[in-house]
Amino acid sequence: MITAAALATLATACAVGSWRFTRAGWTSRAPRLAIILWQSLGVSWGLATTGAMLAYAVQPYGSGVLHGLIAFARGETPAQAWDPLHVLALIAGLTALAVLIAVLLTAGVQALRARRRHRMLLALISHDDPGVPGVRVLAHPSAAAYCVPGLRSQVVVSEGALKLLSEGELDAVLAHEAAHVRERHDLVLLPFAALRRALPWSKVVADAQAQVELLIEMAADDRARRYCSPRRLATALLRFGTAGAMPAPHGMMGLGAHNVMARVDRLIKPAPELAATVRYGFVALSVTLLTSAPILWVVQL
Repeated sequence: MITAAALATLATACAVGSWRFTRAGWTSRAPRLAIILWQSLGVSWGLATTGAMLAYAVQPYGSGVLHGLIAFARGETPAQAWDPLHVLALIAGLTALAVLIAVLLTAGVQALRARRRHRMLLALISHDDPGVPGVRVLAHPSAAAYCVPGLRSQVVVSEGALKLLSEGELDAVLAHEAAHVRERHDLVLLPFAALRRALPWSKVVADAQAQVELLIEMAADDRARRYCSPRRLATALLRFGTAGAMPAPHGMMGLGAHNVMARVDRLIKPAPELAATVRYGFVALSVTLLTSAPILWVVQL
């Protein structure tokens, strides 16, 4: 009973923490750290929510969540008789866990299919350009720049973008897209997109997904400005915004139109970094969140 209560408390804390986190003002100063904390909150919330129901369900076995589920799967006789509440909790917990896993796998499969189709399309309508080596140039008049993530990742720019941007701005845009590829931001977004599918009515989940989308754009901006002028990237963002840039295809990582002015402001006038003690505190919180739920799945309190 204590394990179930502890997991339920953790799930509630994660839900409240997520709601508060959507209003946090420091995330733009440390986007990578904020992404890690969002991931920790999401994983911990999922495991704690399903674990709370399953912990109550397997109480008749007198063991932890994981050991109780293994005993149930083996068909072992519980120490106490089942009652309707425990049966209902078992059905609800297994169903919720199955839904979370199913939507994650479905989102992953759909993303892989979309990328495969898009690579086939790019082979027909794009070409190499010696002026931008290693980049596929899309024969389209609108401004576009995005990457196709995966094992065979590709960075794509349109002919419209080549005409719109100066050489320095183009270098900044390509560095931004290369950052998406290098840091596998598509994998960062995948669980949040899956959770949105599972809980389409949840405003907290929608806000979390929107904030993570913005944070990965900021993280890519930070990586890009290591290799180019931040002002060049800022002017490129403004040019894309005023030119009505073509959005990235579904499943691809684009330059992003998320809060363009907020991104431009932080590139031109960067805020001071978070203090080391604050960073270490958030790292410790992330580690605690990631380990608490799995531990509670194993132990019996």
